[in-house]
Amino acid sequence: MLKILSWNVNGFRACLKNGFMDWFLEYQPDILGLQETKALPEQIQKDYPAFMEIKNYHTIWNPAQRPGYSGTILLTKKEPVEVKKGFGIEEFDNEGRIIIAKYEGFTLMNIYYPNGQMNEERLNYKLRFYDAFLDYADNLKNKGENLIIMGDFNTAHKEIDLKNPKENENYSGFLPVERAWIDKFISHGYVDTFREFHPEPEQYSWWTYRFKARERNIGWRIDYFFVNKEFMSRVKDSFILKEVMGSDHCPVGIYLE
Repeated sequence: MLKILSWNVNGFRACLKNGFMDWFLEYQPDILGLQETKALPEQIQKDYPAFMEIKNYHTIWNPAQRPGYSGTILLTKKEPVEVKKGFGIEEFDNEGRIIIAKYEGFTLMNIYYPNGQMNEERLNYKLRFYDAFLDYADNLKNKGENLIIMGDFNTAHKEIDLKNPKENENYSGFLPVERAWIDKFISHGYVDTFREFHPEPEQYSWWTYRFKARERNIGWRIDYFFVNKEFMSRVKDSFILKEVMGSDHCPVGIYLE
């Protein structure tokens, strides 16, 4: 059974400072995708050399060109057959949001999808990114590849996926156009693994740092694992590790047969 996890760490150096190594070495995932790392390898080497010396893992970095921004990391016990960092589209690839790792039996996509809250321009960027991603994923799926797609999508899909849907329906992250894109994505043959196993409400993966939101469980579920429906039978559970601290997000994961 493979244990695969995804975590938006909202600054990897801060997460390392807040106990990441103890958690990671105890939990021992087979694959862990990190998003919003905001760090370069040389910065981690300088401040947290123990991370760079982790044994039994291959570490794949894709930092953004802009310092202290975005970025992804993939930690994997088994070395992928092939790795790509991007969709081949410069406006998306230079933000370090994408690591695509091909294994025997499946292709895994670790993605930090854009946040659209800053302004209309960034919302449009987010929607263009979504469409570019879907084209790329569909192309792989249509070639017969099985896909595991994990990361911070920066959108809550349905009202059940956030505590206060009515108050947030005019904010990016829960706009009708963003939610409709997830409907479209699912209609292309992808499955939200968590909802297959957990139909119950009040299951969140992100909480604002303000208002004691995490303590009061006033959150959003914006971190997902999707697979193509043909591959869903291999997924044995999908879960949220809400007790794990170190970021305003918590890790989410699947068990794969």
